[in-house]
Amino acid sequence: MLNSPLKMYQQASVQTAGSGQLLLMLYEGGIRFTKAASEAIHRRDFEAANTNLKKAQAIIHELVASLNHDYAIAKDLARIYEYLLHLLIQSNIQKNASMSEEVLQHLTELRDAWKQVVKGSGAIQAPEANRV
Repeated sequence: MLNSPLKMYQQASVQTAGSGQLLLMLYEGGIRFTKAASEAIHRRDFEAANTNLKKAQAIIHELVASLNHDYAIAKDLARIYEYLLHLLIQSNIQKNASMSEEVLQHLTELRDAWKQVVKGSGAIQAPEANRV
């Protein structure tokens, strides 16, 4: 089966991105799916909410797996990610959009912080504590 041009472009983007860019892509995906889940909860489309919350959880798991525990900040990031996972799960169980909206806020802040770090380093490599 042939891939669409969009899928081929997305695949090439991931394959050629540096680790810092991949980290930012994970955050962007987490934000996109969490936002879609929150909107679905508000619409009472619980199937879509469930699907998007599970996708957001998978991305948070990838962020956890990318942590380099040789650095002290990794422990703090792991705790933050665990908290975000807890909120996503509870949001799904309780169909509570405010919990997913809190996750959205935290992911946005984390993404913006990592953007500054990656931009400030003048390279596309992520800091060692959360290397993809």
